[in-house]
Amino acid sequence: MGQEFQNELTASIKDFRLPRYNDIPNVGLFLEQSTKYISDFLEPLPGISITSSMISNYVKKKLVSNPVKKQYDRDQIACLIFIAIAKSVLSLENVQVLMRLQKNACSSQKAYDYFCRLFEGYLFYVFGLRETIEEVSETGSEEQIILRNTVIAIVHKIYLEISIHLLDEMLESK
Repeated sequence: MGQEFQNELTASIKDFRLPRYNDIPNVGLFLEQSTKYISDFLEPLPGISITSSMISNYVKKKLVSNPVKKQYDRDQIACLIFIAIAKSVLSLENVQVLMRLQKNACSSQKAYDYFCRLFEGYLFYVFGLRETIEEVSETGSEEQIILRNTVIAIVHKIYLEISIHLLDEMLESK
């Protein structure tokens, strides 16, 4: 079961990639379009999702700025992707604090792309797709340390959820 399990485990995540900031459409997406766009990227991650009502709630709670003419731009979509992933281990209040810390440290583009590289690096390492973790920290600032620890918690939660699901399926098929 060892190699079969490992193959199933890595298959579930080997092609995962978050869009980088400049890959996110900047034409303005309506609520349903934004929801679908983000959901398509998050689909391989168990327990991580986003709905239109969640997005509306994040706007209401001021985690994301109000859409302009009912359309969400690149900054807002990047924030929504981060929120959807981070809220799997943090309260919305702590997600908001973490976002504020990151915004004070650097631009939205730099913060989001840093998060993507960090998240994918740890994800592929924990799932056995990389032998080492590429260090992406630029300064080792408190903000980056907190973000790295958040990412580690998220990735381990994803690993556990997929592993438990696969092991349960293997047990059921016997």
